[in-house]
Amino acid sequence: MGTDQMILPDLTQYRLHRTVTDAELDGVAVPGLCAEFYRRDDGGRTATVGRYWHSGRELLMAWGYVDEEHCRYSALRGEDGTWLPATAGCPAVRVLRDLTHPDAPVTGFAVRDPHGRWITWGSLPGVAVDAPDSCPPIGP
Repeated sequence: MGTDQMILPDLTQYRLHRTVTDAELDGVAVPGLCAEFYRRDDGGRTATVGRYWHSGRELLMAWGYVDEEHCRYSALRGEDGTWLPATAGCPAVRVLRDLTHPDAPVTGFAVRDPHGRWITWGSLPGVAVDAPDSCPPIGP
């Protein structure tokens, strides 16, 4: 089955492992980003799912196994609220900051959808993107 037909994990088959407020993306805490991490036994391995939301809106899921360094798959909700096709690996993310200085406060984040577009969340005035300017994020 290709990732475009990948079925999202059924969270009723998992147990809640932990909940995080101001969750991290690429090692940077993002104010207002919440995450729930679920686990279940899968034939001697531990399957895991991370579910992320911001401002009361579920945004993305990433899943795989705890003994693997990175996610196997991830899926993003589109601007219309429907799930976009799952992609292999972790989602491509960018942390957004209020100023160009690398230690400026985080104001939001962007996630690349399966079509290569960047979808942004958070407060965006005066935003600088922690990534090359060749692919600036586009907002909803």
